[in-house]
Amino acid sequence: MADGANGQGALVSMGPNLSALAEITEAVQAGAGLPEILRAAGRALDASLILIDRSASILAVTARSPADERSLMRDADDVVTLELKVADAAVGQLRMRVRDHHPDPSMLSLVTTLIASEVERVRAPERASEEAATAFLRSVLRGDSTDSAELVARGKGLGIDLGNGASVIVVRAHPRSATEDDWRRRLLAVAGRGARSIASGAIAAPSEQDAGTVLMLVPDADGNTAARVSAAVLRELESGLGGFVLAIGRSRRAEDPKDLRRAGNEAMLSANVVEGEHVSELAFDATGTYQLLLPYMSDPAELKRFYNDTVRPLVAYDEQYETDLLGTLATFLDCDANVNATAARLITHRHTIRYRFERVRELTGLDVQSTDGREKLSLGLKAMRVLGIAAPRGPATEPGAEGGRVPR
Repeated sequence: MADGANGQGALVSMGPNLSALAEITEAVQAGAGLPEILRAAGRALDASLILIDRSASILAVTARSPADERSLMRDADDVVTLELKVADAAVGQLRMRVRDHHPDPSMLSLVTTLIASEVERVRAPERASEEAATAFLRSVLRGDSTDSAELVARGKGLGIDLGNGASVIVVRAHPRSATEDDWRRRLLAVAGRGARSIASGAIAAPSEQDAGTVLMLVPDADGNTAARVSAAVLRELESGLGGFVLAIGRSRRAEDPKDLRRAGNEAMLSANVVEGEHVSELAFDATGTYQLLLPYMSDPAELKRFYNDTVRPLVAYDEQYETDLLGTLATFLDCDANVNATAARLITHRHTIRYRFERVRELTGLDVQSTDGREKLSLGLKAMRVLGIAAPRGPATEPGAEGGRVPR
């Protein structure tokens, strides 16, 4: 069934067009396909329509002009959005712009029910395949099987060739502001489309832990395919998912499928690290000394202990008082422990920097002026990034900080 229309009461309802309705049923019975069914529905409703499945993929469009189609795709103010359901399960959306008259409510209900049923029939096998691919990808990354021949055979059954090597890519998005509820489905759809444009057998699935994270398994016979896929996914997301902070991590190529669990950890580590950098994409090979922490990805208890013993008090203090001790420490380490360079980068007086480091010493017991203290704090920051713990954000307001800036 369909519901959720936001109306246009100024237009007059149009009575049922039984001949147009017959065209829809004939198209359904003949298996003419969703585009032909939607064209018949457009004639029956005297409306421009766009049909979108629940993964945000456009299935069919019927519009009077390219401008009309673009308006439907943008979901303009005069476009009515109808949710398509079968047995209370959402199967997609129908966006509609009426032309001269509102369609008869009973006609609209019948047409949307027919379209929803046809979407469910057509897309059910594909969704079953997607669910099987998702289950396979998650199983591979958990390391459920170490039998290479079995993994290759299962992959071939899903259309992905793992016999000549593969890589893992992790894609993460954070909205900069409030956005619609279905953005995670769009993230999956857009990222998957970008991956398959380069590697046709690539599998994309949402992370079990975070729906805002997409995991991708990419056949990588030449060792360069994953890099091209990563670049293509970034381009697709920047053009098709605006207003988001993106982080993409890429593993090394795993020659043997049994090593894909390790590759998954490499990609996740890279994605976690890139969120603390000023880039959107990072390969594991470029993570530097973070690679030393890879063995802890499977069992991060030791990483968490080290994080708790070093920089966790700074995170708690920054969260409570909206200060930026952690950011100041990270900048100081990036500036090779040079106070003047740190002050210049943060546009802050060096006395303020020294004040903050005194706070760091009081909270952690570690002195940034000593080699041992700097090493431990640096590893604590790395552990924090590898664990995917986000740094608190906020102006520095404690006495002597002046919001991180010197008054002019």
